[in-house]
Amino acid sequence: MVENLTSAKTASWIDELRKHPVFADLSAEDFAWLAERFQEIHLQEGEVFAKPGDSVKYLNVILEGEIRVQRGTEADAPIYIGSAGQVTGVLPYSRLTHFPGTGRAVTFTRIARLHRDYFPEMLHRMPQLGQRLVAIMADRIRETTRMETQQDKLMALGKLSAGLAHELNNPAAAAQRAAASLREALETVRDASIRLARHALTPEQRELIICFEKEAGQARETPPDPLARSDREERITSWLEGHHLPDAWRVAPVLADAAVDIPQLEALATQVGDEVLCDALIRIASIVTISRLIGEIEISTRRISDLVQAIKEYSYMDQAAMQEVDVHQGLDNTLTILHHRLKSGVQVVREYAPNLPKICAYGSELNQIWTNLIANAIEAMHGKGELRVRTALELDRVLVEIQDNGPGIPPEVLPHIFEPFFTTKEVGEGTGLGLDTVCRIVRNHHGEIRVNSHPGNTRFLVYLPVTQPNASSSTP
Repeated sequence: MVENLTSAKTASWIDELRKHPVFADLSAEDFAWLAERFQEIHLQEGEVFAKPGDSVKYLNVILEGEIRVQRGTEADAPIYIGSAGQVTGVLPYSRLTHFPGTGRAVTFTRIARLHRDYFPEMLHRMPQLGQRLVAIMADRIRETTRMETQQDKLMALGKLSAGLAHELNNPAAAAQRAAASLREALETVRDASIRLARHALTPEQRELIICFEKEAGQARETPPDPLARSDREERITSWLEGHHLPDAWRVAPVLADAAVDIPQLEALATQVGDEVLCDALIRIASIVTISRLIGEIEISTRRISDLVQAIKEYSYMDQAAMQEVDVHQGLDNTLTILHHRLKSGVQVVREYAPNLPKICAYGSELNQIWTNLIANAIEAMHGKGELRVRTALELDRVLVEIQDNGPGIPPEVLPHIFEPFFTTKEVGEGTGLGLDTVCRIVRNHHGEIRVNSHPGNTRFLVYLPVTQPNASSSTP
């Protein structure tokens, strides 16, 4: 509901407005001018007063109640809350033209509003009021920037976390499966060993079986030939079935993987006899399986350990902020962290300069640069293409170049890519602060960033000084 202020309400309304520090020392004449042009609107609890894209036409002073403006429909979308006494809406000199989200009254709310058409006359009449409103706008910009920056960091962290969860889950699941199979293999080898012990074997026969186990456990084809292995497995299966070995189909693949073939089996059968052969081969196959499973567990746990180490080095946990940083290590750790986005079709080419010196920098901030630039390159190539990472020493500066062979940045977009809040992504997919953050970090390190882009060749070049001026007094 919209009301023009009547003379009966003016005195009460002016008293309310006068309590606000922005308007507190205005003259009676100024208040009279404002009272003639302000409107009072009433909003019921839950009432929507603005939708995304609606024009912003009014300066609002919340007299009573509370409003909420939410950008986007996502649960974690940024929310602005305005309460009694606050000045909201469009302000003098503001470039805000449309509502960024949905505005809703939290409780019954009264708002005094002034149309932006009156701003020029108001600023002429009350210049001190213009200064205060500009100060409010500056505070609002800082708060909005802080919220958007935090949102951008959370989005980036969410993407990294999802990828890391996937990367950690794969080796963890592999280790878990191997451990379960290892228990089964141990039961099999125990039973086979008990049966084998019941045979009256000579010391030479026992030694032969043990040697066969060792050789089979260590034998591996490099690289394996799938066709040859398949033929070998078929031959072994037929041979085992001819010697009446139970579950020949289960033992044959293990022996084939261990590069065992018919001549070795014939030699073993000749030495131990058919009565012992079945139990001996079951035990041998189980020992080989156990050896393979242990290897899988070692590889999986090593992968987990490498990821954890990369995360620790990436975030520079438990380390001083400004320190000597190995740029190559930071790039490699970033590529490790982003491996889940690279493995679907991105070929990484590293062209690292030999003997590149360490640089004085904030390591975690540099990794933010590499993460943003590499992630942008992957997105530009739609997950398939060539990513080239090059380093070089140019006089007293280190150059890091991130290059992709995607479609390139359109000429009309290129001049704006480092502007805060500028983005070509769909709503909810980005805040437009990624490259702004990169640019800010580079400047903080007294460096320089350039971009060259053509279809099939986009290069971001980051120049960072080897030593920082007044490093001990620098602030992040």
